[in-house]
Amino acid sequence: MIDFHDPVFILIFSAILAVVAFMYASVGHGGASGYLAMMALAGVPLMVMKPTALLLNIFVAGISFVFFRQAKHFRWKLFYPFAITSIPAAFAGGMITINATLYKQILGVFLLIAILRILGVFGKTNSDQNEPVKTYLALLIGLAIGFFSGMIGIGGGIILSPVILLLRWGNMKEAAAVSALFIWVNSVSGALGFVLGGGEIPMEASFLIPAAVLGGTFGAIYGAKKFSNVTLKYILSIVLFIAFIKLMTV
Repeated sequence: MIDFHDPVFILIFSAILAVVAFMYASVGHGGASGYLAMMALAGVPLMVMKPTALLLNIFVAGISFVFFRQAKHFRWKLFYPFAITSIPAAFAGGMITINATLYKQILGVFLLIAILRILGVFGKTNSDQNEPVKTYLALLIGLAIGFFSGMIGIGGGIILSPVILLLRWGNMKEAAAVSALFIWVNSVSGALGFVLGGGEIPMEASFLIPAAVLGGTFGAIYGAKKFSNVTLKYILSIVLFIAFIKLMTV
């Protein structure tokens, strides 16, 4: 189990976390699924995992959004239909505490989706292939993603990005920019729901913020101009896969 009183372990854990934040921020994500995977492997209690992941998500996704927006990849019309329903749904999901076994199974599914997303299984789209956004469908998608995001402790970007690409509503960098803000608003809403539902943000989580911010900043700068290194994609996918196996078998 992770020991926040062991400086050597914290240093190693933070270094790996910075790499995870870099990788996720480079594609417009906050990194919650990666942080959850790391904490699962380290034996962190479930009640600590969720609020810690949401807190780190808020910092990294916010930084990622700033850089992608500065690079003019953000499209408001692509963002708001998802956000309208996802924000209240994430708040409601954040108030829910579910059975530990069910939590692990749901998280395992989300990690598997993250692996496929990182490996590019969902393919790519080009800006000239964009289709008009269907508002009613975006509202329903935002509702579903928001609820499960708040309940599990992620921002939902690992689901939203491939949805945008599959429906051809935006290209890779537009999906990254929209996902970054989507993750940020859902993480804030989910964290508020968690706290108002009786949960507490662990003070120990603050020890991990500097590493997440450092990795997230460099990842966002890199990702806004050029997408992530192939080697890092495979390394991160292996980490997530190990966590997926552990969650689904324990």
